[in-house]
This record gives sequence, structure tokens and C-alpha cells, in this order.
Amino acid sequence: MSYKAPVKDMLFNIEHLARIEEIVKMPGFEDAGLETAQAVLEECARFNEEVVAPLNFEADKAPSSHSGTTVTTSKGFKPAYKQFSEGGWQGLQHPTAFGGQGLPKTIGSVCGEIINAANLSFALCPLLTDGAIEALLTAGSDELKATYLEKLISGEWTGTMNLTEPQAGSDLAQVRSRAEPQPDGTYKVFGTKIFITYGEHDMADNIVHLVLARVSGAPEGVKGISLFVVPKFMVNKDGSLGDRNDVYCVSIEHKMGIKASPTAVLQYGDNGGAVGYLVGEENRGLEYMFIMMNAARYAVGVQGIAVAERAYQKAVQYAGERVQSRPVDGSVKGPATIIHHPDVRRMLMTMRALTEGSRAMASVAAAAYDAAHHHPDAEVRRQNQAFYEFMVPLVKGYSTEMSLEVTNLGVQVHGGMGFIEETGAAQHYRDAKILTIYEGTTAIQANDLVGRKTARDGGQTALGLAAQVEATEKELAQGSDNAKAVGRRLAAARQAFIDVVGFIAAQAKTDPNAAYAGSVPYLLLTGNLVAGWQLGRALLAAERLAEAGNDVAFMQAKQATARFYADHILTRAPGVRDAIVEGADSVMALPLEAF
Repeated sequence: MSYKAPVKDMLFNIEHLARIEEIVKMPGFEDAGLETAQAVLEECARFNEEVVAPLNFEADKAPSSHSGTTVTTSKGFKPAYKQFSEGGWQGLQHPTAFGGQGLPKTIGSVCGEIINAANLSFALCPLLTDGAIEALLTAGSDELKATYLEKLISGEWTGTMNLTEPQAGSDLAQVRSRAEPQPDGTYKVFGTKIFITYGEHDMADNIVHLVLARVSGAPEGVKGISLFVVPKFMVNKDGSLGDRNDVYCVSIEHKMGIKASPTAVLQYGDNGGAVGYLVGEENRGLEYMFIMMNAARYAVGVQGIAVAERAYQKAVQYAGERVQSRPVDGSVKGPATIIHHPDVRRMLMTMRALTEGSRAMASVAAAAYDAAHHHPDAEVRRQNQAFYEFMVPLVKGYSTEMSLEVTNLGVQVHGGMGFIEETGAAQHYRDAKILTIYEGTTAIQANDLVGRKTARDGGQTALGLAAQVEATEKELAQGSDNAKAVGRRLAAARQAFIDVVGFIAAQAKTDPNAAYAGSVPYLLLTGNLVAGWQLGRALLAAERLAEAGNDVAFMQAKQATARFYADHILTRAPGVRDAIVEGADSVMALPLEAF
């Protein structure tokens, strides 16, 4: 099936939830209003629907391949990437000073959803390049910026993140790659890095690796890690490419999903040492890498929304074509398409509501990022930065876990045909699984939410969010019967959230096992609440617009989706609250030897 970008829903969020009319008031974004957003999204949709999406299914069957030290990407990827870079898509939200378009994240992130829905494997290459750009913009020297940023932002070169090693996964204190200082100010880098997305490929002229390594004599643990730029090809003073650097791909992984994305094992320094350039200061590498990591974590959350949307569209199409059984209400004489059956409708509505709720949450988070970086008032910037940082583990954790539920339902809607690879439903399910793992598992996101984002300030940021939810409840209470019903569900979910915040704030130091035993359920409860909150806001906007006669069918569908979310998904929150607050002891009760 062909993919159709949900541009109308995206623009609704940008206008009514992210409130782009406030963003255009910020310095640098004066021309980035709704008209610009619509033009960009429509062109992004056209390109990805016509060029990138058709490659998705065939590339899963014929993925990237490795021979010697070279990697050949799937058929069609190289010319599609050329069109992607020539269209300026890599530089969409990066600074104009280095050749980017300087658009807000509120627009750029939605374009990210479109390309990831079109082809998750293809989109991973520009996603990692975005992270490298962010790190160099923040911590790179003027010389590094001048050498690499323009080429990365144009898409002529691509970027990678090199964290993981065979013995060091999420525990980066175990990193062993080393960097030896040289008299000319460069470093020689040695070591092995694994799971490097697009660590080697044939789509760009150069690959700029950002590599964590230890300088000789550095402190043990995370305090002794530095960050280096290690290009595949050396760059001459005039910007042209020079000799091949001492970094080579020795293999690529065989994966259950995202098969067309080459996940490389890279070997540094087997022939005398790979030349590397220090980013920022020695021993501050993890701090700089987290700039890339946070950018990537948000982007991975958007990937979850993207693959969920793709699975939903495919399930809707199949349900509207597949004839099976007579409807229980007798509305059709004889067998009917399965979309007539109540349980199929329940599954499709669950897929739709989860996807739209997560999309709304991500859109609001993007707007907070823009305000945090561009608003002229320092206090407004501070408030939005705190809100955005709280949202990142939700966008990453909740949206990716959501994508597993949605893609699983997508297979279920297809029935036995969903288990057959030829239908394509299984690919979305397989692709989605990695999203809960890379750039920090859901548990890592949840630990961040518990420790840094909740316990550290005694739950004050979390309770501030609850106060904003309560304000929306009061608006809903003044609205239609539908709005009142959504408001009641939202209030119950908010109270469950408040109870959990209090529990975590009280237990984090005195009984950390109790607090962290419920960390992932807490993240899912919080993501559920925030997504439901945004759909409550969407319902209010849709009711106003429908009353004014604006796109009535779309607005009624938006209201129905919000009501379904409230009745069927927000209602999960009280039960999750009970498991966290009252069930912590049972998590750790079984002795280790009993497992």
C-alpha cells in the first residue's frame, strides 16, 4: 500500500496545540508561520510519498550488504538520498549561517515523522546526521564547525554516533577505546565500536564519526571520556577530501527489523591509528554526546509515531477490503468487510487514538524546544526548557512503546495474513521493536524521568504539569457533554499521576528499589496522561471549529478520537497507579535463586 502523510492532522497540531502564531513572534522565526508550515509539509509529503516510501518494502527483502570494507545500500537508496540532500531536507531546522533553512523544530520534527513513516531504514541516516550537527554546533571549535557543518547540513556528508562497544552498552563507564595525543594537536584513536547506524554506506562522499574514547591518563569511569571527530576521509585545508582515515567497517549486523539500515561494526586504528579531532575539552565527552543523545531520543520518539501511522493506514486499508463473516447487528446481508465488526473497529480506533495522541504530545514538546532556544524572555526560556526536558523521555519512551502496541494490532487486524511477510504488516512490527531499545531503552528513559526529572526537585516540575492539565479540565467542564466526559477521565488520570509523583518523591532516597520498580509504568502513565491532555485540548479546538463550519467531518473525527482515547486509554491510569504505589514490594519479593 502507498503511504499518505497525515498533513491535515499535523497542521491542526501545529496551529491549535503548538500555537505557531506564538513561534513566529520569536527572533529568527518571523517567516515560519502556518502558511510556511503548510507549504513545507505538502512538499515533504510529496517527495516522501513518491520517492522514499516505495522503497520500503523491497528494501526489507533486499537489505544493505557488506563486502570487504564497503557497504552497498538497498536498491534505490542512493539516488533517493541524492534527491533528499539536493532538496535541502537535511538542513531544514539547522542554522542559516551554515546553509540550513533555520525553520523551527515545530515544523522540522513533523517532516521527520513523514520521512520515517515513508521508510524507517532510510530515515535513520539523516537522523544521526542531525545529532552530529547538534553536537558540533554546541561544543565544536570554530575550525571544526568551518570544516564539517556546511557539508553535514547540506547532506553531502553524513554523521554517526559511536558510543557502544562489545563490553560497554548502556554503561558507558566501561568504554575502552583510547585516544593518544599527537604533537600537532590531533589524536590517534584506537578501538572497536558496534551498533553504528550508517557507520559505512555508499550514499555520501564522507562520513563524520563522533567517537567516545579515553585520552591516555584520563580518570576512570564516565568522567574520563572525551569526544572526537573522526572522518572516514581526511579533509584538506581547501575543503576537498584527502586520504582514507584508519577506520573501517568489518561487518554489519543481521537484524529482525530496519534491515535496510546498515548497522556497522567499526574498527579504529588497526593501521597506526585513526586521526581524530577533540570536540570541546578533554573528559567532557559524555556531556557533549548527550547533546546528540537528547536530539536523537526525541527523534526516535517521532519514529515511533511514524511507524504507528504507517501500520494504522495499512490496517485501515485491509479492513476495508477483507470480506469475512456477517456483522453481528445484521446491517449487511451476508459476509461483509471486517471494518464492520466491533472488535476490528476497537483495534483501529486504538491505533488511531494512540498515534494521534503521541503526535500531539510531540508537537507540543517541539514548540517548547523552540521557545526554550528562541524566546526573548529569559524566564520563558527557562520554563520551556524545563518542560521540554521533562517531555523528552515521554516522547521517546511512551511513543515507542505505543508503536509496539499499534503495530501489533496492525498484524492482528490482518489476521493470519498479518503473519505472512508478503502483506507487509509484519515489517512494521519488526521495525518498531528497535525503537524501545536504541538511544536508551525504555527503562533508561524511565530512570531519567524518576531520578532527574521527578525526584531531584521533589516532584515540583511534575506537579506543575499536573496543574496545566487541571486547567484544561476546567475548560472541558464548561463544554459539551463529550468535553465533560473527557474532562472527567482526564481528572482521574491526573489524580493517579499525582499519587505516583508523591510516592516516587517520598521513596527515591529512602527506598530506591520501591521507586524504580515502577519507573517504566510511571513513564507510561505520564505519557498516557500528557497525550490524553493534548487530545482534550484538541477536542476543545475541534468543537469550536466545527461550530464555525470549518472542515466539519475532520473536526468531528478529531472529537470522536479524543473521546475514544479518554474512555479506552486514559482509563488505564488508575490501575497503573495501583501497581506502582501498592505493588512495589512484589517486584523484588522473589529471591534471586528462585528465578
